Amino acid sequence: MTKDAVEQGSFSSKDYHDPPPAAFIDVKELTMWSFYRAVIAEFIATLLFLYITVLTIIGYKSQINKGDDPCGGVGVLGIAWAFGGMIFVLVYCTAGISGGHINPAVTFGLFLARKVSLPRAIMFMVAQCLGAICGVALVKAFHKTYYDTYGGGANELAHGYNKGTGLGAEIIGTFVLVYTVFSAIDPKRNARDSHVPVCTQLLPHSVQFSNLINLGALCLPLNGSLNDSDI
Repeated sequence: MTKDAVEQGSFSSKDYHDPPPAAFIDVKELTMWSFYRAVIAEFIATLLFLYITVLTIIGYKSQINKGDDPCGGVGVLGIAWAFGGMIFVLVYCTAGISGGHINPAVTFGLFLARKVSLPRAIMFMVAQCLGAICGVALVKAFHKTYYDTYGGGANELAHGYNKGTGLGAEIIGTFVLVYTVFSAIDPKRNARDSHVPVCTQLLPHSVQFSNLINLGALCLPLNGSLNDSDI
């Protein structure tokens, strides 16, 4: 069967729909409450994300410095679970409001792909950075002694790794993260998996969750955060 015959047959129509590209500057959305609700959702989500994850890192550092049994505490894998678990919960809660970006790298990638407009991308990234600042500020306000003692849970290179290795880990980890997001929202994926009798609405979140767990376990031993707002 030739290609022309297939195109003229029953397989000629698409079983998915490509949404039109977002306007570069959509002035109309600036007058809509849903736009500002999405910005608020990104702010709150990033605030909660930083608050929980930074506290987890500070707790891990306090266990290490006290000489506790490494297997008796949260450990590096526990930090990865904290990052992945928070992303899973927050994306699930905000996906229907803002799209659940919670990361400037994801927002910037979606802007380049014409999935969001320039004003929305800028406002999202500003809200994410402000949410990150406020989240860390809450950590410092509630746990000032631990915050000052352990450097605020800031990323640092592990012994034996140079800056180039840490930068490479961040680039690869962020690339895989953004690639996973684009794969999860691809309309072709929804069409291909439409016959699978599972909760397909949870599929993008579970894929992102498992991806972050794997990346956290890989990158955290170096210096990884996978989230630009963490840096």
